Amino acid sequence: MRIPTIGITLGEPAGIGPEIVAKALKSTQIPKRFDYKVIGPKAKFEAGKLSSSSAAAAWEALEEAYKLWEKKEIQAIVTSPVHKDNLFQIGFPYPGQTEFFAAKAGVPQDKVVMAMSSPKINLSLLSTHVSLYQAIKSITKDKIKLASVLLLEFLKKIKKKPNLSIAISGLNPHCGEGGNFGNEENETFIPAINELRNQGLPVYGPVSPDSVFREVLLGKYDGVVASYHDQGLIPFKLVSFYSGVNVTLGLPLIRTSPDHGVALDIAGQNKADPRSLISAIKLACKLIPREKGG
Repeated sequence: MRIPTIGITLGEPAGIGPEIVAKALKSTQIPKRFDYKVIGPKAKFEAGKLSSSSAAAAWEALEEAYKLWEKKEIQAIVTSPVHKDNLFQIGFPYPGQTEFFAAKAGVPQDKVVMAMSSPKINLSLLSTHVSLYQAIKSITKDKIKLASVLLLEFLKKIKKKPNLSIAISGLNPHCGEGGNFGNEENETFIPAINELRNQGLPVYGPVSPDSVFREVLLGKYDGVVASYHDQGLIPFKLVSFYSGVNVTLGLPLIRTSPDHGVALDIAGQNKADPRSLISAIKLACKLIPREKGG
């Protein structure tokens, strides 16, 4: 049986991507029963200095990674961080790497979910890189249900635990306090949760957003659905910055990424910490079915 291969993109080559990839591949922490293929430019770029050519190189690496996955030459993709604004400057038409892979795979944007995973906390998000105003407007029953179902499926793959449960975080302070601080919980969240529970799924809530993450950390729940990007990412990065992984749920391919950016301020100084990338590689390996993983 062929050894499975993990494709690792360099991301924005003027950032810390090339450095953390090199450090990660030298680490004794990454699984040895896999092969690893670095995807990105061979030429070096000036550290810390963005350019149209560095953006093009990051985009080309994503395109190559997807083509290699299509040809079954790699079994998972780990993406180093890209600089979104630099990509936008050359016409990159997607809000981020999550949306890029969804479009390539022909999966509608409303069928993929951004999730974050670490040993301390696992969560999925109802929105990604949009304004807070747009994030709130876009919340629907179907989105809540999708983020819940995909999170539960993901947790079953990574946790050896028979009885899983997840919480759905409310949107408003104190979940709207009976509609006095907003009615989204009554109109959208509670109906979605009731439908999920009627299907026998272990979903609870809505739970007040100012307490739900503490309850997850204490073990009351195995994961949480966050109402918008920063509601989930602020507590996640607070407790899991060096071990956190961004994983895209709902795709036909395995895609993970570190939970930080390109760090132009320290690029080229040998200061970049590879731990989040190492965690992303380890999670990608874990998600490959055992029959493919040897």
